[in-house]
Amino acid sequence: MSLFSKSQDELPRMRKPSDRRTRTISVLDVGSSKVTCLIARLKPRPESEILPGRTHVAEVIGIGHQRSRGVKSGVVVDLDAAEKSIRFCVDAAERMAGLTIESLIVSVAAGRLKSHRGSARVAVEGTDVSELDLRQVLDRAAHTPLREGRVALHRVPFDLLLDGEGGLENPVGMTGSQLGAELHILSAEETPLRNLETAINRAHLVVEAFVATPYASGLSTLVDDEAIMGSACIDMGAGSTTISIFQNGHFAYADAVALGGHHITMDLARGLSIRPEQAERLKVMHGNALPSQLADGETVSVAPLGDEGNDAPIQVSRSLIARIIRPRVEETLELIRDRLAASNLGHVIGKRVVLTGGASQLAGLNDAARTLLNRNVRLGRPVGVAGLSASNKSPAFATAVGLLIYPQIASVEHVPEHSVLDFAFDQRTRVGRFGSWLRQSF
Repeated sequence: MSLFSKSQDELPRMRKPSDRRTRTISVLDVGSSKVTCLIARLKPRPESEILPGRTHVAEVIGIGHQRSRGVKSGVVVDLDAAEKSIRFCVDAAERMAGLTIESLIVSVAAGRLKSHRGSARVAVEGTDVSELDLRQVLDRAAHTPLREGRVALHRVPFDLLLDGEGGLENPVGMTGSQLGAELHILSAEETPLRNLETAINRAHLVVEAFVATPYASGLSTLVDDEAIMGSACIDMGAGSTTISIFQNGHFAYADAVALGGHHITMDLARGLSIRPEQAERLKVMHGNALPSQLADGETVSVAPLGDEGNDAPIQVSRSLIARIIRPRVEETLELIRDRLAASNLGHVIGKRVVLTGGASQLAGLNDAARTLLNRNVRLGRPVGVAGLSASNKSPAFATAVGLLIYPQIASVEHVPEHSVLDFAFDQRTRVGRFGSWLRQSF
C-alpha cells in the first residue's frame, strides 16, 4: 500500500498509544553506513518527574543490524540492494524478538529537509475560545503552501497567541477576541520518500510513519530542561549531518548538510592510498580531530592500496592522520555554524549544543566543535529506553531510539482537516492559485 495513493499531502500519522495497554512497535533507521531495526514493547508508565513527557516505557526485545547497501546520503540509489539490506535487518530483529512484524516507523534524512513557518489569526466566535476556534486557526496555519514536489513530514505547533499574548498551552475557555497560531512545518522532497517506501514495500513491509532524523535524534538525546530552555542537536551520520532546534519543549527548526563521517573516511583513503575499509578502521581506532594533541613519533601500520596484496605495510604517523581529518571536520562544523546562524534561533540555543550520531564519536571532535561553534558541547547518548546493551546505547543509535519515543509525542502534531474548499486554495492547481490570490487580495 502506497503512502501517496490518495494525495500528495497525505502521509500516515501515528496515533497516541493507549495509556492502559501495552503495544509492540517496530522502527527502521536507514542510514548510509548501516540499517537498524528495533522491535520494542511500549508499556504505560505512571507520571514521573524523570522524563515527565514520556507516557510509556520502551523495552527493546529485538535488534537487527545490517550494513547499508543501495543507500547514499539517505537516498535509495539501488532498490534491489536496499531491499536486501532492509529484509536481512528486519529478519534478524524478528528472530531475536520471536515475532513477525508488518509495519515500521521509518527515519528520513534525505529529501532536502526544510523548515517553514505557518501562521494564522482568526476572530474568536463568541466571548470564549472554543475547540472549534482552536482547530480553525491551526488548520489555517497548517495549510501553508509548499513548493511542488514537497510534502509535509511534521506540523508542530510551537506557539499559541490570544490578543497578541503568546506562550499559551491551551487557550480553550479563555476570553479574547483574536486567536493566533504559529506552526513549525518540516517538509521534504516526495521522490526520495517514495523510493524509500518502495524498497520497504518490496520487503513485504508497510511504512507506519515517516519521522525526520533530526527530530528523532533530538527526542532521544535532549533532556527536558534542554528542550525547554532551547538547545540544538547535531546528528553526524555517515552521509549527512542533520540539525534540530528545540524551543520551549517543541521541535522548532531542522536543517541538514551533505557531509558526514564517510567523507572523512574517503579523505583518509585518498590521502594515504588505502582501501576505504582500512581507512574507516584507521579513523575509528586512531583518528583524531585535533592534530595538536598528537606527537609526530606515534605511528601505525597500514597496508597500501594495490592489487597484489603483497606489498609491505607502511608506517603512518597519527598526527598525519589527524591533519588529513581536520580540514573536513572544520568544513562540516563551519557549515553547521552557518546553518545555526541562518535559523535566526541562535538566541534560543544559547550555549547549549548536543552532538550525537555515529561520526560524533571521533576523538577530539567535541573539543573541535566547542571551538568552532563557540558553544558548550556535550556528547549525546539515547536515554529512556530499556533492553539495550551498552554497545547499543552509543550515539550511533540516537535516531533509532528516538523513533521508539516518537509515538508518545506524535499527538502534539497537528493534522489539518481536509474539506471540499481545499481544492479552491490548492497552490498546485490553476483554480487553487486563483482562489488563493482572491483570498489574499480581498
